[in-house]
Order: sequence, then structure tokens, then C-alpha cells
Amino acid sequence: MNAYTKIQVESRFDEQVAFIYLANGKGNIVDKEMMQEIIHAIDQAAGDNRTKALVFSGSGDHFSFGASVPEHQKDQAAEMLSTFHSMFRRLCEAGIPTIALVRGQCLGGGMELAAFCNWIIAAENAHFGQPEIGLSVFAPVASLLLPHLVGQSAAEDLLLAGHFISAARAREIGLVHTVSADPAKDVDILLEQHILPKSSIALRMAVKAARYQFYQTFLRDIQILESLYVNDLMSTHDANEGIAAFMEKRKPVWKNT
Repeated sequence: MNAYTKIQVESRFDEQVAFIYLANGKGNIVDKEMMQEIIHAIDQAAGDNRTKALVFSGSGDHFSFGASVPEHQKDQAAEMLSTFHSMFRRLCEAGIPTIALVRGQCLGGGMELAAFCNWIIAAENAHFGQPEIGLSVFAPVASLLLPHLVGQSAAEDLLLAGHFISAARAREIGLVHTVSADPAKDVDILLEQHILPKSSIALRMAVKAARYQFYQTFLRDIQILESLYVNDLMSTHDANEGIAAFMEKRKPVWKNT
């Protein structure tokens, strides 16, 4: 799979850095095909000992509006979630340092991908959010990741209230590393000054060491939350109603069941 249709991959800095651009229309929707392509790109990078970093970004004005809502329907949710979660398992296995360069909207599954990176470098116009609760579903990856990154209170504000936050607020709570008027320049500075001078094997081992406890917990618990989503949540009326209402562009009618 070298001819990608939903992402673009660019090798830079003497093929030591793979830039992976989400490229699926205005909102860079993360659908199953894009997930598979990202997995392939991660595997390609992991197999090259020269690779010292992965940089995820969105083509156009936005990082991503999130995962494909139609693929959240009951008959597709299990396969979609399994594929989505495989992306994060691959990142754990690879141990390659990761940077998210975020402009515009960074929502839902797109925010989960960005937040999983070691650094988020955000433009001043960036906004972050986990809007899944408004569809009567939840975000398994973010549910494990955000309490670890920003603390339980700030995580629950995003996950339960569904608040959108600015880049400045994301920096305050520790989600974002840097807010920049020129995020691409700051990504290059981070790479040139702090990543490229180092050994790729040392970097990969250091990522796995620094994240050892989190990765072990994540790899164990993501299976539990995936089952909770597919087997319990998707058997409820409201989860299916929330997805249907979004697709039909109408207000959902909750039965609280």
C-alpha cells in the first residue's frame, strides 16, 4: 500500500522524519481506510532504523473533525474500533517519538491521535474537543489517555460535558506543549535541536521506557473499553439514536435506555 488515498506521507531531514498528513476532504475525517493507511505508514517508518520521529498533521485548514460517524453505526462499530485501536497499538510497539502539528479543529478521533503524540505543537487558532457524548457514545482512547495527561477533572470536562477548548486553554491544562504563530517552524526547531542529533534506537527505547507504565495500562484497558462500547453501549437505544440523528441532521430523541 504505497499509493495512499486518505493520507500523504513526506520524508524529510534525510529520511529521518516521516510527515503524515491527514488528507480526506475539508475535515480530514478519520475513516477506516485512513486508519489502515496510517497503520501502514507507521509500520513502514518503524521498519526503517533511520526514522527518528513521526509528525502528524492535517492537510488544509484543520487537523481533523474526527472519526467517521457513519462507521459508528452498530453494524460497523466493532470493525471500525478494532482498526482505530490498532493504530495506537502500533504506536506503542514502534516507540518512535511523535509530534502532532495542529491547526484549526482537532476533534474526536483526530484529537485522540494528536493527544497520543509525545508533543502537540498547536497554532493559535487550534481548538480541541471530544464531542462524542453529544451523540450518546464515548471515546475509548481519550477516556484512558486524558486523565493521564491532564488530570481527572479536566478530562471529565472534555469527555462528559463535551466542552471545546482553545489552544491556550489546552496549553494551560497540559494537553498542548506549545502554542505558536508558526507551528511548522516550531516543529522543525524541535526536530533539529532535540530529536535529530540523537540516536534513533535510543529515542525508541526512551519512549517505551518513559511511557512503560502508561502503555501497559493502555494496552490492557483499551480491550475492556472496546468491549464496553461494542457489546454494551451499541445495544442501547440512545447510542444508535444519537448516530442516526446526526446522520439525518435532526435533534435526537433520547429514551434514556
